[in-house]
Amino acid sequence: MIDDDSASGGPPVAALPSRWAMARVSGPSMSPTVRHGDRLLVRRVRHGAGVAPGTVVLARFPSRPELLVVKRVRRAVPGGHWVEGDNAFVADDSRAFGPATVVGRVVARMWPRPGRLPGPPPG
Repeated sequence: MIDDDSASGGPPVAALPSRWAMARVSGPSMSPTVRHGDRLLVRRVRHGAGVAPGTVVLARFPSRPELLVVKRVRRAVPGGHWVEGDNAFVADDSRAFGPATVVGRVVARMWPRPGRLPGPPPG
């Protein structure tokens, strides 16, 4: 199980160890899109692959390789992607740590409310 949001889990490497992973959300940074305790299905992304803005991803920051986070891609930048949480009051994202390396794309929430994730909150 990989813990997300502001949690660590797994070795401090850029890629996921398998094609699919489950991530457990820990913390409020992506609320209301995903909440603390949600279980997410994540598909590995090849190193250097482009990811569309608005996509919810699993990522690591080169400056904090032990930190594995679930965030929303805002844009591609030199060195990776600029990622931010949907909760503007929590800044454990690119605003604090710079560009991130995307390691997986969140495909769906598996528990407790199975289904696709909604788009970004208005604002």
